[in-house]
Amino acid sequence: MRKKSILLLMFFACLSTSVFSVEPFYSFPIPAKTEFAGQAISLERYDMRERFDREQIIIAYQQSLSFMIIKRANRYFPIIEPILKENGVPDDFKYLAVIESNLEPRAISGAQAAGLWQLMPKTAQQFGLEVNDEVDERYNIEKSTEAACQFFKSAYAKYKNWTTVAASYNAGMGRISNEKENQQVDNSFDMLLTSESSRYVFRILAMKQFLQNPKAFGYNIEHDEFYQTIGTKNVIVKGPVADWTVWAAQYGISYSQLKDFNIWLRDRKLTNLANKEYTIQVPNKEDFKFNPAKIKIYNPMWVSF
Repeated sequence: MRKKSILLLMFFACLSTSVFSVEPFYSFPIPAKTEFAGQAISLERYDMRERFDREQIIIAYQQSLSFMIIKRANRYFPIIEPILKENGVPDDFKYLAVIESNLEPRAISGAQAAGLWQLMPKTAQQFGLEVNDEVDERYNIEKSTEAACQFFKSAYAKYKNWTTVAASYNAGMGRISNEKENQQVDNSFDMLLTSESSRYVFRILAMKQFLQNPKAFGYNIEHDEFYQTIGTKNVIVKGPVADWTVWAAQYGISYSQLKDFNIWLRDRKLTNLANKEYTIQVPNKEDFKFNPAKIKIYNPMWVSF
């Protein structure tokens, strides 16, 4: 007890003599307006301003996660962007994937939503993905992005408004349609929804603001601290695979390395009685050793100079 008291006295003595240096914390400017999918969004109304500010502060001060998001975005945005473009979905929807999963392709929620886009099993199957004990294409970045695009286009055909489409991804089209009618409003910003759904689009808007220029929020990452690009080659499998460990060894990689690039393979085998065609990504072994020359920077604004 005496030792504890002495330590406390030393602690407060240090504080009183300013031995400890505490970094200051800052609030960040709130823009008068922002933009999503080509739509200007005013933040001048008190609640719009405060809802945006809440998410901006949370993103700015969850430092460890926000650093990881920047590094993951550098790897996954180049994959997501072309698929959105090919499907006629605005580029800003890549920020929805960030909000859904923090760009962690292995993410799974307590409700069993999975992958970058956090698709539920029935929704994924509705949009053409295979979901079973051996193959779960919600974890396939390209295919799950295609499925998400189908949802976005379906919702846009219904609402003709991209922010409402984004809100419906969280709340569900049924809920948004009911609330539009019950509350007699057209815009999701004006709807009284659950806390999560009410925050959802503002989280996307704030994440867009953050990822466009993290340095404005005090985030600095050197070039060599990003993750390098690992090249892969596609191998087509048309039949069953008795053991993926044996299969991987044929290409000079381990089972773990195979799964790292094919997260959607969920079992140690592939039954494939229908002889369906699957594309397996096999990583290039020469890229396994870190080489800063193989780092490709997606957004120059992310790099400290």
